[in-house]
Amino acid sequence: METEQAILALGALAQATRLEAFRLLAAHEPSGLPAGAIADTLAVPQNTMSSHLGILALAGLITSQRRGRSIVYRADLARFQKVALFLIKDCCGGRPELCAPLIAALQPCCLPKESANV
Repeated sequence: METEQAILALGALAQATRLEAFRLLAAHEPSGLPAGAIADTLAVPQNTMSSHLGILALAGLITSQRRGRSIVYRADLARFQKVALFLIKDCCGGRPELCAPLIAALQPCCLPKESANV
């Protein structure tokens, strides 16, 4: 990932409503949510939510697909993973013990649901 792409994605997430919208969409993967449901859940006017979704889409963090009369939005988790990896790649500077706490903190939330209960 290029620095400019990372800045665009991080800038898109650097606003409370957009961050919450992205988190909401991530929680509803893979089915996604219609724009109206996102606006209702976050208690944001639909025209305002449309602007926020446009910014997230421009940053490549979400995708949209028309389904009948609705536009359904989905989080692009692969793109978000690239942004996260851009931030932490080479974080340890050759000292893996510096990143070990971060990796350990991520593992419980990233286990498949059937493995998380083992």
